[in-house]
Amino acid sequence: MEAWIRLKVKMKKYLIVSNTIKDPELGIAGNIRDYLKSREVSAEVIGLSFDGLDNPIPTEGIDCCIVIGGDGTILQVARALAGSEIPILGVNAGNLGYLAETDPENIGAAIDRIEAGEYELSLRRMLRARIIKGNTIHDTGENDVVLSEALNDITISRCGNLQIINFSVFVNGKLLCELNADGIIVATPTGSTGYNMSAGGPIVEPGADLIILTPICAHTLNTRSIILKPDDNVEVVVGNGRNGGSITVEASSDGNDRYNMESGDRIEIKRSDNTASLIKLSDDSFLQILNKKLQ
Repeated sequence: MEAWIRLKVKMKKYLIVSNTIKDPELGIAGNIRDYLKSREVSAEVIGLSFDGLDNPIPTEGIDCCIVIGGDGTILQVARALAGSEIPILGVNAGNLGYLAETDPENIGAAIDRIEAGEYELSLRRMLRARIIKGNTIHDTGENDVVLSEALNDITISRCGNLQIINFSVFVNGKLLCELNADGIIVATPTGSTGYNMSAGGPIVEPGADLIILTPICAHTLNTRSIILKPDDNVEVVVGNGRNGGSITVEASSDGNDRYNMESGDRIEIKRSDNTASLIKLSDDSFLQILNKKLQ
């Protein structure tokens, strides 16, 4: 699901989140803050490292969030802002940067267009998951395990010893398939160009309203990606290992927020009520952008 909204809203306060690996000493972030101040617009800077955000992301009073880094950085911030409806402008300081809209060299012009109201918001659907161990649901609550919402994908993959995993996949409570593979990716259209693409899954226009289920290195000859309806509920049950023994796998949200699951555990994945708001400035279509990125 990708809804387009045209706005002419004056941004009064920006939050700048910068990957400290891509932006040492927060130099790029500082330059953006100085540019915004020259336009008499308030701005706050926080850093993000491999250990996560240096400080919690403030949302009160924030009208726009500028994220400096690669897609991984943008994904992390999108998860942190889920439900806030704060629009995100991605500034590519990484490699491909599918989610980024501009680069450090052109950030001034991008800010000018935003301040002039010359932008659109692309609302991207997210996924949410809960993990069930025995009869205990891990979703919310002080002692529960929480998988943050995902903009790209929820992945269940092997960890520890290298071994094939047996999965049972259910859709809306009915068995879809038994699968022997290294893992499973449940992706959004936005996430189709991420791990899903690397695993041989289809590339999907972000405006499509669907869920993609892609096996990782399936050990059969006829297993392909499966396209599901956007309101389908997916449940993946972890089977036993060799000789009926227990195995451990890892569930993750956008490659982060990892949690170990064991044989008999299951994870339920469905569409989230929240969306990520990405600022779009370019007139290029998704297919034009994809062609440029993959050349």
